[in-house]
Amino acid sequence: MNKTSQEPVTVSIAYGDGIGPEIMKAVLSILEASSANIKQDVVEMGEKSFLEGHNAGIPAETWKSIQTNKVLLKAPITTPQGGGYKSLNVTMRKTLGLYANIRPTLSYEPYVSSKHKNIDVVIVRENEEDLYAGIEHRQTTDVTQCLKLITRPGCERIVRYAFEYAKANGRKKVSCFSKDNIMKATDGLFHQVFNEIAPEYPEIETDHWIIDIATAKLANEPEKFDVIVTLNLYGDIISDVASEIAGSVGLCGSANIGKTTAMFEAIHGSAPDIAGQNIANPSGLLHAAIQMLNHIGQSESATTIHNAWLKTLEDGVHTADIYDPQLSQEKVGTQAFAEAVIARLGQQPEKLKAAHYQGSDLGSVIADYQRPHVKKELVGVDVFLDWAHSDPNAIGKQLEALNDTLVLKMITNRGVKVYPDGFPETFCTDHWRCRFISHEKEGVVTPQDIIQLLQRIDEAGLDFIKTEGLYRFDGVNGFSVAQGE
Repeated sequence: MNKTSQEPVTVSIAYGDGIGPEIMKAVLSILEASSANIKQDVVEMGEKSFLEGHNAGIPAETWKSIQTNKVLLKAPITTPQGGGYKSLNVTMRKTLGLYANIRPTLSYEPYVSSKHKNIDVVIVRENEEDLYAGIEHRQTTDVTQCLKLITRPGCERIVRYAFEYAKANGRKKVSCFSKDNIMKATDGLFHQVFNEIAPEYPEIETDHWIIDIATAKLANEPEKFDVIVTLNLYGDIISDVASEIAGSVGLCGSANIGKTTAMFEAIHGSAPDIAGQNIANPSGLLHAAIQMLNHIGQSESATTIHNAWLKTLEDGVHTADIYDPQLSQEKVGTQAFAEAVIARLGQQPEKLKAAHYQGSDLGSVIADYQRPHVKKELVGVDVFLDWAHSDPNAIGKQLEALNDTLVLKMITNRGVKVYPDGFPETFCTDHWRCRFISHEKEGVVTPQDIIQLLQRIDEAGLDFIKTEGLYRFDGVNGFSVAQGE
């Protein structure tokens, strides 16, 4: 990336919605007053674009700008209510391959009230997969589903990024958060990949936590953690937990990093209720801009701006969201806060730890995934039925009568085995998973066997709504057992 002494780096700039234009103006005024060497390419996205008929909220010319410039600084946007509008952020992250979401969180005691005095945590969140794929279906009257998709390439990229980030930034420990005691295939893969990659970084301490106790520990003992790597949904939740206990969600920036492209934004929303009042805190977007400068090789500017911001906090110049009569000296608006930071450019904090950036364009250093050869065998099928009755024995007997090459092994309802030998206390909905396997022990089946089974099910008047093939990979089952199986 370009240095400040070279040609300016062109950055796509989105002013956003709600408080977005105000905080973006404030942030850009700081960048312009500093030694930051960027050229602005202002683009349109967000609520106006949605309402103009752009389904993703992003016009074609904006996509072109981002693809050309490779760097986007984005203020918060508003997604219109109703109408089935999809999240603009999720669309951008997945379309542009922004697989790593980096959210540093620090406490600034005693200048900003915090639950803890020494929070210094970086959350590295997988940014493209998990439940955020947004693949949902209503399958029966009673039941809807959301698919949780976890891939080995996605796990390898984000875990390796977390270790490379720790290595590049002098961090000593990387913690993995998952829920693999329950989701053994999906979260289990994430944990497995973490265990595979960790030995490549012997200088970095590692540990693994189940997400529920990990979140509690993060809220109560954040000093236990340094860099945290986790899946998409968990990362979204715990980054807000961390920033809130540190002082305010409004102080934190976020980097979304891909192999060739990066997007930088505040972690908070567009706050339309306070838009136009000149009271919004621009600090979250400013920290995103600081991350951006470091990413494009302008680490000196990033350091200068961050230290000026820290000195502003120390001097008690605060916006309304963090103003405390016992801690603050002056309550200021959005632009006045920016002017206070500008006035302190070149100064260092006296008590807070000074910032020092060294450049961190890590997206391009992660090697491309190399897919191994694996022997894949089809050994059965889960057939999902919409059946409104509540007696699993009745449907079990009916399905057993259809046994041929494939035979019924069990039926589950909401993941619990209800046939054979189910419990009458188990509550059942109208959504039944019926597992058929080869009549031969350890045998394989063909797609034609499954087609013939489905034909028999249809002829029996049963409503099948979905199938899932059951596969072995190198002799290991690639499917979960049922609760109670």
